Amino acid sequence: QVQLVQSGGGLVQAGGSLGLSCTAFGPSLGRYAMGWFRQAPGKERDFVAAINWRSGITYYADSVKGRFTISRDNAKNTVYLQMNSLKPEDTAVYYCAAATSAYRTNTPSRSDFGSWGQGTQVTVSS
Repeated sequence: QVQLVQSGGGLVQAGGSLGLSCTAFGPSLGRYAMGWFRQAPGKERDFVAAINWRSGITYYADSVKGRFTISRDNAKNTVYLQMNSLKPEDTAVYYCAAATSAYRTNTPSRSDFGSWGQGTQVTVSS
């Protein structure tokens, strides 16, 4: 079982930028993808972005396209999320996740990911 440890996040004004990182500890063999999800109070945990570990192919939720960038460093077993032009509606707890097999459909979803980080708060003030 892979362990995911997150860092980053915090408080920023609207229009600002924040970065998140997530390092995986444990077996990398069979890791298919890593991704980011977010959960606002009283809402479901929603997909934000994902990156295929070998190919580097990326996926983004429509709400963050053009503003967020997911990247990876295979040697460090780390995935990053750079968040620019932040909006108050981006406020949520952000979770890193890892998937060990191909997505069930053409795009990533929560059910594809079996390992989760501890979560980190991102707050965007207006």
